[in-house]
Amino acid sequence: MKVIAGTNDLARQVISGVENSVNAPLKKALLQSIMAFPVALKCHVIYGLDVRQELQNVLEVDDLAIVLNSKHRPRCIIEFISQSLQMLKLDFPNVMQESKISGFHEGIGVCEQLLGIPIPLSYTRLTSRFLVLWHLTLPIILWDDFHWIVIPATFMSAASLFCIEEVGVLIEEPFPMLALDELCKLVHNNIQEAIASDKIIQAQLTAKIRSHSKEHSPNGRPTS
Repeated sequence: MKVIAGTNDLARQVISGVENSVNAPLKKALLQSIMAFPVALKCHVIYGLDVRQELQNVLEVDDLAIVLNSKHRPRCIIEFISQSLQMLKLDFPNVMQESKISGFHEGIGVCEQLLGIPIPLSYTRLTSRFLVLWHLTLPIILWDDFHWIVIPATFMSAASLFCIEEVGVLIEEPFPMLALDELCKLVHNNIQEAIASDKIIQAQLTAKIRSHSKEHSPNGRPTS
């Protein structure tokens, strides 16, 4: 969520701080890189995704080729963003730019830390062996007191406890369980909506300025 908030905030600053007529190609490429970063990070933390297919509708062909050839694709996109910001020379201070870039690096670090700290293998094996042994001996011990009720009771206990153990394995690698596709689409839609809204708002304000200038004379007095 920190990455999502950072991309939306940076895109908003770029949309409002860059003139379309002057740096339109570079502005478009920068916004594409911002939209591509969450997608690249998703592909980085989930094994087996087709990065080319995920990014082909976001980046240009030449930019996509550079990203695919890099060893660490999210950091490559961050480099695109950083250099584009330096070339555009936006109005907001460099400290704010660096804080946004640092937020992206921090997001990568947190995700890689989650993947790099697995559950110890001995813990998983010990838990599995204990549950198997306990459920094999449970019917023998309880048969004299409960008879046939032991069978469904043992089945329900095994299903519950083995599911809890499986949850621990899923916590080790949580990213496939999260709705990352929806979050990436949300970023893309928010930026596209912000671009469209910026054009409409700019046209509306320009029309107000023109109408206001027509109502007043050059010396500042209202016309008759």
